[in-house]
Amino acid sequence: MNYQRRSRALLAMIVAALSLAACSQQEPTPPAAAVSQETAFARPAGAETFTAIISGTRVGQMDVQHGDVTNVGYEYRNNGRGPSVEEVIEFNDQGLPRSWHITGATTFGNIIAEDFEIDGGRAVWTDTTGASAEELAEANLYVAQESSPYALWVYARLLLAAEGNTLAVLPAGELKLDAIESLDVTGSDGASIAVTTYALSGIDLNPSYFALDEDGLLFASMSERFALVRTGFEAEEQRLRDLAAEYATRRFETIQEQVTRVFDKPVRINNVRVFDPDSLSLSDPVSVLVAENRIASIDDVTQAPDADEILIDGAGGTLVAGMYEMHAHAGQGSALLNIAAGVTSFRDMGNNNEVLDDLINKIESGRLVGPRIHRSGFIEGRSPFNSNSGILVSTQEEALDAVRWYADQGDFHQIKIYNSMTPDWVPAMVAEAHARGLRVAGHVPAFTNADAMIAAGYDELTHINQVMLGWVLAPDEDTRTLLRLTAMKRFPAIDINSDAVQSTISSMGERGMGIDPTLAIHENLMLSRNGEVAPGMVDYIDNMPVGIQRNARTARSEIASLEDDIAYRQGFAKILETVREMRDQGVVIIPGTDLGGSFSYHRELELYQEIGMTAAEVLKMATLDMASYLGQGDELGSIEQGKLADFFLVPGDPTADLKAIKTISMVVKDGNVYFPSDIYPEFGIRPFTDAPVIVSGAE
Repeated sequence: MNYQRRSRALLAMIVAALSLAACSQQEPTPPAAAVSQETAFARPAGAETFTAIISGTRVGQMDVQHGDVTNVGYEYRNNGRGPSVEEVIEFNDQGLPRSWHITGATTFGNIIAEDFEIDGGRAVWTDTTGASAEELAEANLYVAQESSPYALWVYARLLLAAEGNTLAVLPAGELKLDAIESLDVTGSDGASIAVTTYALSGIDLNPSYFALDEDGLLFASMSERFALVRTGFEAEEQRLRDLAAEYATRRFETIQEQVTRVFDKPVRINNVRVFDPDSLSLSDPVSVLVAENRIASIDDVTQAPDADEILIDGAGGTLVAGMYEMHAHAGQGSALLNIAAGVTSFRDMGNNNEVLDDLINKIESGRLVGPRIHRSGFIEGRSPFNSNSGILVSTQEEALDAVRWYADQGDFHQIKIYNSMTPDWVPAMVAEAHARGLRVAGHVPAFTNADAMIAAGYDELTHINQVMLGWVLAPDEDTRTLLRLTAMKRFPAIDINSDAVQSTISSMGERGMGIDPTLAIHENLMLSRNGEVAPGMVDYIDNMPVGIQRNARTARSEIASLEDDIAYRQGFAKILETVREMRDQGVVIIPGTDLGGSFSYHRELELYQEIGMTAAEVLKMATLDMASYLGQGDELGSIEQGKLADFFLVPGDPTADLKAIKTISMVVKDGNVYFPSDIYPEFGIRPFTDAPVIVSGAE
């Protein structure tokens, strides 16, 4: 067999076999059997309380009160924002929600007003997509759109009693519950209880991980960075997050074993045109030979297969070098999906340092498939509004120590300064970073403006709104809150030709500074509306799972009036006008999404055509320009003999129509071959195009 493609395995078989002694304080035991139907549907009584924790810091809580109905209050604040959710759930005798009313606000301020009721033989509900109704049949469990994590218990208690732990649900699709393992957890009083961890699939692209106690009550919900844990057991938070990370790793390992094509011969991609970022054009038809993880040669189109090569038919398509997502907050969940989208390199712009260490180690060791990651050292000032990533500091000396720590690690290329940093400390931080060979990027801290950061020596400003807010805010307005987003309604009043605006932009251009505009997230914040497909998702929404399709019709920000609607639309137009002016004046444009990359990265690139860039110029920016910006132009960013084999194949010509990058048929990353049509079904996504034909060499 000339390539290895390991057999598929069901998630239920995988998680049941997980052995996680390294993550636990004791040898784990097999998962407990599903609780009986009688236990699963028992009505709880009294109160439950939970603590929300991000990277070890308490940021909020969830309170649950059971009676004739169940009342849930859930809120947390991180980085000056977070959700506020109130729920009232009434259950019928079978444990199904008879009614479910959810109010509050999402993380970015969109108002929540969700209602579900069973009315006779009909289910009736209203969410951000509008009003819907359906006759009750096989599906009668409703999946809430904007619920708190307590919804995991609502679903789990029914799934535990269902055949195969699977249920068809409303509005569409099905949920699947898999038990993972049982373990003991210890409370602050020293007492231990037994819990069982689970994976719930069917809501999102990746499963949700949580734990129930022996009575079937919710104990915790956890991910790599976030945990909601029963009050009194907060000390278990790190352990739970480690478990969630390990569960996710095991899942992705299984997927990548199925989708990674490892050949034992050199691979030739035949009959392709290669995008040349220097000439902004495509080559004549050629063949590209990959040996190990390098581009061995670029040759004429071969007419006869070589017995010593794997021959893949490029069918006249286009090869483009792997792209750079320059505003990532890397995590396991998006790693493989970015590879499928042709994004083979990340610049991480702020993270839990230990979580990112772990991810990089897994990718570099080959345990996980993901982009190459370039690190930014996140430094934030302590305040009631601070983010809980990277290093938090309370004094200038602590800030300088943080700069030195990042420099000493040897694998950070820059520091990133954030919202709550005291502005007066920034010049010293910049001087120390530059003295230690680190670049400086970041937000504009509260109570200052971009001009001050430019003068302090920033190399790059992060998010276009961070620059533009300085032209519309009063000095005492606090951008550590959602104001940094809601004040974008003021952008239509900006005069690009005014002295203040021109002074800022010309200063950036004269210094050769960069701007990381994150256009895609601004479009999402300003142009998404309840009930309408967000502009950036129109081209791919039909291929996505129903949960993603539903959320695509949800506004991110509160649009309280017609005036808000107009202001945000005109404000985004002003953003595009500003970025166009910056590019015209020599500011370096750096493409990144702050949305996880993948499909949103394709949209990010599309939006640069709105500032006057051609499709070919956008591709050059996303490949060779960013490789050079990060000091990798000799190894990556273009398809040339001797360079690392990171590139992707599309059937069409992306220099004529940039949308062609949304139909990637093959990706080569570090010499390994991936067909997105293999990857996407593992996430519930319908592929966008077929895989290329392997003509010969694979038996």
